[in-house]
Amino acid sequence: MRRKCANLKKWKILSSPLSLLIVYILLLVKVKYSFIPEPSTSPKVLDDVQTHHKYNISCPAIYDMDPVEVGKSLSIRWKEVVEDKDEGLFNLTSNCPLFIKSRGYDKVCVSEEERDFPLAYSLVVHKSAWMVERLIKALYSPGNIFCIHYDQKSSPQFISAIEGLVSCLPNVFIASKRESVYYASITRLQADLNCLSDLLTSEVKWRYVINLCGQDFPLKFNSELVSELKKLKGANMLETSRPTNYKEMRYSFHYELKDIPHEYQKLPMKTELKKPPPPHGIEMFIGNAYFVLSRDFVVHMNSSEVVKDFLVWSEDTYSPDEHFWATLVRLPGVPGEVPRSEPDITDLMSKTRLVKWSYLEEHLYPPCSGVHVRSICIFGAAEMRWLLNYGHLFANKFDPKVDPIIIQCLEEKLEERQKLLQSAASPTCNKVSPKLQQSTEN
Repeated sequence: MRRKCANLKKWKILSSPLSLLIVYILLLVKVKYSFIPEPSTSPKVLDDVQTHHKYNISCPAIYDMDPVEVGKSLSIRWKEVVEDKDEGLFNLTSNCPLFIKSRGYDKVCVSEEERDFPLAYSLVVHKSAWMVERLIKALYSPGNIFCIHYDQKSSPQFISAIEGLVSCLPNVFIASKRESVYYASITRLQADLNCLSDLLTSEVKWRYVINLCGQDFPLKFNSELVSELKKLKGANMLETSRPTNYKEMRYSFHYELKDIPHEYQKLPMKTELKKPPPPHGIEMFIGNAYFVLSRDFVVHMNSSEVVKDFLVWSEDTYSPDEHFWATLVRLPGVPGEVPRSEPDITDLMSKTRLVKWSYLEEHLYPPCSGVHVRSICIFGAAEMRWLLNYGHLFANKFDPKVDPIIIQCLEEKLEERQKLLQSAASPTCNKVSPKLQQSTEN
């Protein structure tokens, strides 16, 4: 009976208009706050994030050389190229969790093979911060390590964007010592050496180091690169050939860095002063600036008096990076040595870098579909299939102001191949490193 009376009193209280209004408000508050999501970035927010510009084009059709889609890419190239500003990357990296999620760094899947075979990169760059970021994203793995050497002459906007990028990615850092880099001078070589020195002091025990510039792009994704480099079994991979008379002139005379009325600002100019022969009876070879070097080789090089003497001797030559590495890998007894008795290894024989020279087009490879700068092809969209099927690890040169479609389509194709391989192999997937996880949570 008492229970019935109590329920009756309760019902009378709730039946008053004011009481019902209070209960209704409390229920609304409860419903509202019970559905507050965990702090995260929703897909809709990510869709609205300003990253680099993406073009409405079918990359599978470009790969298949569909004439309509290739023609559309030409139209975009001539009329609709959108410049990705350095400030855009700086703004995005001011919010690291948003940057990491919007660019997909937190979704990178890593196999055990990749975790056991970390790679190092030396990037010598001076412009186009978004292109640098896209290059790193295409190669990214939490276990890899990236050293960025930016030119001291770079714009403040570019430097700020690179510093923002580095602040968000724990395995990317800026070289501790930086140069004002001038074309064909020792400064270009020194920039890579600065990064190599820093990379050797890293906690990451990388197996191979690859040097890149801002106009390179990979033709394979990380697990493919690891598979290729494991096949080397400690050997180095780069162009190394016997010099022509023309190339001999570049290191037989003393060159002086002089001011010139040109985009380069300074250029090594030949004098009539002949240089002495290379120290220690070193036999000269020539190649290009790009390399794939084993850790053991770099450790040896860093402590070798012969290498230090050769570097000093090379300081007043023209484009020393085009003979320095090619000669060092031929030194007897170095780790991963290429014996001097072996034949020349040309840039097409070495898988390091695929470059199209204007004077070899239609003889060794199809014509450039982009434009030529100093006899080198800046690739166009119509070269996508050729680039991906030739077998090299990287290609040079790309420029989003010349043809943004080829870069976008290479990105899409590499991501597609990576997903297919992961789906087939079903690897144990470590999507983010602990440090990167912390970056997304801060």
